Amino acid sequence: MSLLRTALGAGRDLVLVHGWGTHGGIWSDLADGLALRFRVHVVDLPGCGESADCTPYSLDHVATMLARDMPPRCGVVGWSLGGQIALAWARKAPSQVERVALIATNPCFTRREDWPHAVSGDVLQEFGRALAADCLGTLQRFFSLQALGDERTREVAVRLRACLEQGGAPSPAALTGGLGILLEADQRAELAAISQPVLVLHGERDRIAPLAAAEHLGRSLANAELVVIPGAAHAPFVTSLPEVSAHLTRFFQ
Repeated sequence: MSLLRTALGAGRDLVLVHGWGTHGGIWSDLADGLALRFRVHVVDLPGCGESADCTPYSLDHVATMLARDMPPRCGVVGWSLGGQIALAWARKAPSQVERVALIATNPCFTRREDWPHAVSGDVLQEFGRALAADCLGTLQRFFSLQALGDERTREVAVRLRACLEQGGAPSPAALTGGLGILLEADQRAELAAISQPVLVLHGERDRIAPLAAAEHLGRSLANAELVVIPGAAHAPFVTSLPEVSAHLTRFFQ
């Protein structure tokens, strides 16, 4: 099974990897702008959008699929769960992944005794239980959590819900598998092994991946640049599109 991707524009190859509960369509506005300078590949992760499910749905397996299906040399933009996957892909295929931009990414999304900069595992587990009873309602609550704290909260929630309506909800296997990655993946110890240039783009008011997590990425990665987007929360490419697009264009040119 191959991952579905849509390609726009011409130039250096740039792959956009979306977050949990969405599909590649969430990137539409950003992708259109980047396509003026790059060959942009908008991918649907397994079980999302037009891509079929995969087994197992693990961080390593999804990263392996991307390495197999995407261009042989490319830049990668990952948002949230997509950022976790981008980190794993960059470690797995350093000659393929030339540069990485992480948007609202945490190397460990679940709070641990030695890692307070994350969401409580109880919260993520509750989302998992709620999915079985009310999938769409649970996704909408998660989207509201992503918008929390943003200066333009309503715009974020509306955009995420529109994405859900346009492309449909991910499959149950994709939702459960992606949530499992968010609960279990901890890449803090592997960050030093990533030598590629990394742009860490983070909303100042992110409640899902606190700013301290981005600061940790900036310190721990060998070649990282941290850019904080004022007033933004977990989806800065929605509410601060021109600023995010400008930073990505500068970084990948």
